[in-house]
Amino acid sequence: MDALIKSIRPNKPTDAKTTELDPSEFMAAAVRADQLRPSRAEAEQAVKTLLSYIGEDTGREGLLDTPRRVVEAYDELYQGYHQCPAEVLNRTFGETAGYDDFVLVRDIEFTSQCEHHMMPFYGKAHIAYTPVERVVGLSKLARLTDIFARRLQTQEHLTAQVAAAIDEILKPRGVAVLIEAEHTCMSVRGVAKHGASTFTSRFTGMFRDNPAEQQRFLSLVRGPTR
Repeated sequence: MDALIKSIRPNKPTDAKTTELDPSEFMAAAVRADQLRPSRAEAEQAVKTLLSYIGEDTGREGLLDTPRRVVEAYDELYQGYHQCPAEVLNRTFGETAGYDDFVLVRDIEFTSQCEHHMMPFYGKAHIAYTPVERVVGLSKLARLTDIFARRLQTQEHLTAQVAAAIDEILKPRGVAVLIEAEHTCMSVRGVAKHGASTFTSRFTGMFRDNPAEQQRFLSLVRGPTR
């Protein structure tokens, strides 16, 4: 299904196929250098409060360093807030020998955190774009995925952000993004359905307008695993 994202631009009509994200969401880092944030000591104290809330003794040996470890883990898990997606895609290459078909990178593994429960969801992203004269390094598509994944997310929003960033910065003839993931907020809590997968997709340009190109993209994504 095509990921539907409500426009956050004021006074702009929404449409299932043309809904846009505000470029400020993906052109720069999400955290500004001058942004006021709690101190590390305050963050560690918040972890201690949560440990006390679940009934733990924060003074026992096994938990003495847990607040510090949790904050350090957060610095790693959520480093995407401090990274700039535009910088990842701003270096392109023009030596393509007239290549005019789409470029597909499939099976990009990622792990993200659900913004509703702050529990992990993980899976694979498959990304294709049809360049106009210039291409971007293949690893940059994986790095772009990681930047957005290392923020609190919904899978639908992650899908739309990756597609919008490529569309806005590279300005290709079209972008196709398919993400498949398992959500631990569904597999280890709540309905506890292990193995259930969620699929989201976003198509722009020629992929949105040409069903044959969509089908070719999906066929290559679903092709035999090497």
